[in-house]
Amino acid sequence: MRVAIFIDGSNLFYTQKNLGWWIDLKKFYEHSQQYGDIVEAIYYTGVGVPPEARQEKFLDALTYIGYSIEMTTIKEMIDDDGKTIKKANLDIELVLDMFNQIDNYDLAILCSGDGDFERPIKLLRARGKQFRIYSTQGLVASELRRAAGAHYVDFARLRQELERV
Repeated sequence: MRVAIFIDGSNLFYTQKNLGWWIDLKKFYEHSQQYGDIVEAIYYTGVGVPPEARQEKFLDALTYIGYSIEMTTIKEMIDDDGKTIKKANLDIELVLDMFNQIDNYDLAILCSGDGDFERPIKLLRARGKQFRIYSTQGLVASELRRAAGAHYVDFARLRQELERV
């Protein structure tokens, strides 16, 4: 089976904060190989200008594991209360990649709990594709959780296997 991994980096960051432990993405890559041959693995993230040295080092390390990186510049906005909000939305890029590459994989692994991915997951199912959604309770949107059904995997259950030490 051909496997493609799509990681919503921002969502994964907050998932890890919620879990209280950090996921080793090399271990996750190796974990994903249980499903078949990884033909694509993409990590989507926002970066500051200039990028932080620590983040650049992290992203460079991911490329040596086998991930490609899709990034955009983090935008700053002011909300109604005058607070600065930082945002880097790559949901559209992730979905476009998921469907532009649909003939190249049999199973899509999505690491995100974002409810915006409910419809794309339903469309994957309609196209006969297998999928797994990785997230955690409290950060997975109920509509995405319902769409995933038995194809949902809670990171909390994989701590011993995936925790970064």
